[in-house]
Amino acid sequence: MLYDVSMPISPEIQVYRNNPDKLPKFLTSSSHDTGEIHETEITMNLHTGTHLDYPLHMVKNGATSDVEELRDLITDVKVFDVSYLTESIDLNTVKKFDIQKDDFILFKTKNSYSETFLDDFTYLGMDAARYLRDRQIKGVGIDGLGIERSQKGHPTHLALLENGIIIIEGLRLKEVKQNTYKMICLPLKIKNVEATPARIILLDK
Repeated sequence: MLYDVSMPISPEIQVYRNNPDKLPKFLTSSSHDTGEIHETEITMNLHTGTHLDYPLHMVKNGATSDVEELRDLITDVKVFDVSYLTESIDLNTVKKFDIQKDDFILFKTKNSYSETFLDDFTYLGMDAARYLRDRQIKGVGIDGLGIERSQKGHPTHLALLENGIIIIEGLRLKEVKQNTYKMICLPLKIKNVEATPARIILLDK
């Protein structure tokens, strides 16, 4: 079974905090009504939809997309279903799961069941992020447009990004059950930026 766990990008896509300035803008630059070809231009924030964060997003002079290794993004992943949580994914929750060094973890939350932005979206708490850091995982993904929510100083991002742990945000995991899958994550090949949109699929093992 193949699962496309990426958000489709459109002018109506959900965006962080429902900020209209973050909506992608589509412009038909040429159409068959005005010429011989149809072409579309798009302007959008690199954090639109399903995307990867790199250290520069939160760390001054941090690493960018130039350090990306595709071998780390075509890998086995463990999907953990925490959709029963109403607030954060906390330390006690992550301690219940089998998490080993170099694991890549995806958290399925209530966020996957909403096609609109949730002000109270489930996020990864600071202590849980530090636990994952100490377990030396490879990467972590979540189905919210942010991996943290209103945390002063961005401790969740920093615990992960400062230690080279990959962050994926904006997954769509509604149809995916808790299990281990093969992930194929292909970010756009954009040089020297702090985030890249990605197409991500999961395959049954």
